[in-house]
Amino acid sequence: MSHEQERLKERIAAELDIGRRHSNGLTLDVLTEEELLAQHSPLMSPLVWDLAHVGNYEEQWLLRVAGGRQALRPDIDGLYDAFENPRATRVSLPLLPPEEAREYNERVRREVLDALESVDLGVPGPRTASEDERFLLEAGLLYHLVIQHEHQHNETMLATHQLRRGEPVLLEETAGVATLNPPVRGEVLVPAGEFTMGTSEDPWAYDNEGPAHTVDLGPYWIDTAPVTNAAYQEFMDDGGYQDRRWWSTAGWEWKEGRGVLAPAFWTKEGDGWSRRRFGRQEMVPADEPVQHVGFHEAQAYAAWAGKRLPSEAEWEKAARFDPHTGRSHRYPWGDTEPGPHHANLGRRRLGPAPAGSHPEGASPLGVQQMIGDVWEWTSTTFTGYPGFRAFPYRGYSEVFFDDGYKVLRGGSWATHPTAARATFRNWDHPIRRQIFSGFRCARDAEPA
Repeated sequence: MSHEQERLKERIAAELDIGRRHSNGLTLDVLTEEELLAQHSPLMSPLVWDLAHVGNYEEQWLLRVAGGRQALRPDIDGLYDAFENPRATRVSLPLLPPEEAREYNERVRREVLDALESVDLGVPGPRTASEDERFLLEAGLLYHLVIQHEHQHNETMLATHQLRRGEPVLLEETAGVATLNPPVRGEVLVPAGEFTMGTSEDPWAYDNEGPAHTVDLGPYWIDTAPVTNAAYQEFMDDGGYQDRRWWSTAGWEWKEGRGVLAPAFWTKEGDGWSRRRFGRQEMVPADEPVQHVGFHEAQAYAAWAGKRLPSEAEWEKAARFDPHTGRSHRYPWGDTEPGPHHANLGRRRLGPAPAGSHPEGASPLGVQQMIGDVWEWTSTTFTGYPGFRAFPYRGYSEVFFDDGYKVLRGGSWATHPTAARATFRNWDHPIRRQIFSGFRCARDAEPA
């Protein structure tokens, strides 16, 4: 085995372990069996379903496909198939009890690590459709898929915890901000021109992030930082939720039908607002990015502010394009992996950092906090890039294309760094608010 393969396998084993410790820390380590089996919201699965699902997904891909081994529990494949079983109905399935789920996950992991020792991880390179099976193992791509999958479910589990009623169970350390550089300018001008959007080379990328392609945009302004709670409250205080002018037809119908008057989890407290956050009731901090708003709310705020939501292409250009070199980087700050000084990621704190945090993570154009803190709604409907090809299975991306889902970018405080690159694409229904979502605004600029 080459030294390069040995290092890659060590990284894979370490990342698999981190993901599982996070999964157990959100389930078995903090909640009773009753709470793990309960459905805390019809929007979400029982947490015990997520727990066994990540193990079953790992078994199918890393044991059966990558390891070439026999199935351990083919009898449960149907129970943990996300397409066969909508979230609202999973509570009625004969799910593995918590301790049986733990034992199953541990058995899968032992087998995966044993198989990893003999798997040949090659060097990535160009491929054709006939070479897809070979490419799955090159540079550990299939392992990267499974690692990110578990971390994405960890974030989903956190959303379930936010919807859960009861005493706090998630510990929170005091989150100091090493550096704070509030934006001097409210907006940044992004000059007109071409940039490379997406990627064809990143060994961690999902199919919907490619292929890389050239996009030509006109000039536009984009907010230097995400919209804060204080700014959003100005919209609310100005009657933004009652003024039909700012809302799309679909947005107004949703708002009126649900009686929405504020972001999710907010409660009026005299002249101010409090919020419920993982079982804690606290006053809404003015300087944090607003969180738990849906697409319709973000769009209405932008209209009220005389702006609009950025398109997905505008968001990505502002995040990763360097006008001095003409290159699109993997992250706003360059190509090095995220560190604590770059962005608020990986559950280091249970919420966004104040606007102006992590100035070292700014993009070459000077746009801040585009990675971490809150997922940012864009105006773009989720679909494939030109030349898209589903890989390694249609169910990850393609089945969701052109079905009304809106693209979110950038990751949140709950997103693990392995899924926080500037090409990563998230998507959800415009009405979703339990996710850790916020936004920033853009507006057209006059051509030079």
